[in-house]
Amino acid sequence: MKIIARGLNANRRWFLKKALATAGATTAGGYLLADDDGRRLSKGDAAMLRFAAAAEILEADFWIQYNELGGIPDPEVPGGTGNPIYTAKLKNLDEDFDQYIHDNTDDEITHFKFLNAYLMSKGAAPANLDQFRMLTGSTATGSSGKPRLTNLMRLTLDTSWWTRYRSSANNPDLDPNFVFPQAVPGLHSGQFTAIPRNNADLSPDTHIQAIANTAAFHMPTIEQGGNSLYPSMAQRASSSEVLRILLSIGPTETMHFQTWADKAGNAVSTPLAPLTDLTNGLTFPDLNSSPFGGETYQTNLIMPEPCPFLNRGLPACSIIRPTETKGVAMGAVKFLSAMGLFLGQPNSFFELLRDLASEADAAKRNDD
Repeated sequence: MKIIARGLNANRRWFLKKALATAGATTAGGYLLADDDGRRLSKGDAAMLRFAAAAEILEADFWIQYNELGGIPDPEVPGGTGNPIYTAKLKNLDEDFDQYIHDNTDDEITHFKFLNAYLMSKGAAPANLDQFRMLTGSTATGSSGKPRLTNLMRLTLDTSWWTRYRSSANNPDLDPNFVFPQAVPGLHSGQFTAIPRNNADLSPDTHIQAIANTAAFHMPTIEQGGNSLYPSMAQRASSSEVLRILLSIGPTETMHFQTWADKAGNAVSTPLAPLTDLTNGLTFPDLNSSPFGGETYQTNLIMPEPCPFLNRGLPACSIIRPTETKGVAMGAVKFLSAMGLFLGQPNSFFELLRDLASEADAAKRNDD
């Protein structure tokens, strides 16, 4: 990983702290400007929205890469010209795959723009990661070739969300040490690209289909994280307006998650599965067949199975999980970093993300 000078790291951290301090300097008691209910925006609420905005900026960055190669580049989501071969392999998973990519990309762009605009309207510092747009992305036909924040070409995916949402007995909030099985073990044991790195990746056929399948699993893997992040942070909101923001954006992440979970199921069922990438051995099994199958793996079970919630003395309930609020922002940073999404970024990038997460995790409701 690229290492930069200690002085630059210190400058990044100083700039963030200075921006936050300046934003709140005109008001007293740790509050910023008033929200629409007349309540002043706490620094904790601002920190949570700033972390959410940073997360949405990162999401938008990789969704734009997907849209350039396999979505629908247009004036609404500009950039790139599309890659017909990659797009065709995605469409093997669903005929409307390119439209869904386009719409998901547009959603994430609107999320970070809204969150930053709201923060600035209250005198708070927005999230800005532009100085870290330095990674080289795909050079395959269709890519714009712009510098990136995220790396889609060396992913290690935790696919245990598949079995977590099908479990009727375990909830990570109640069973933090329970290990949910991986749906696609191969994706969790190596580094794989979710987009064609160059035109050489467009063949052989099993290779480019496996790349499309990797994308199909990366998309819900990411979105289930946002699916949990927003309700987890909402429990710490002091302002009713900030609570409204978190509870209004969060469900769109859930809609994304269920959409992509359904498409991922097509990568691990007939007629596409089983499929093995002959160039690297990555295998996408048929999860409806032995030794898989049953409710733990069945591909058309895309509704959350009822599971224990709050305590085991209460009836099982179909819920988002996990929603434990303690350390949720730092957990999101660790989750995204572990999958390889930021490979190539300097230490100062990770320090900034950790600073943003620490500020968000320190937020407390007024009555706490």
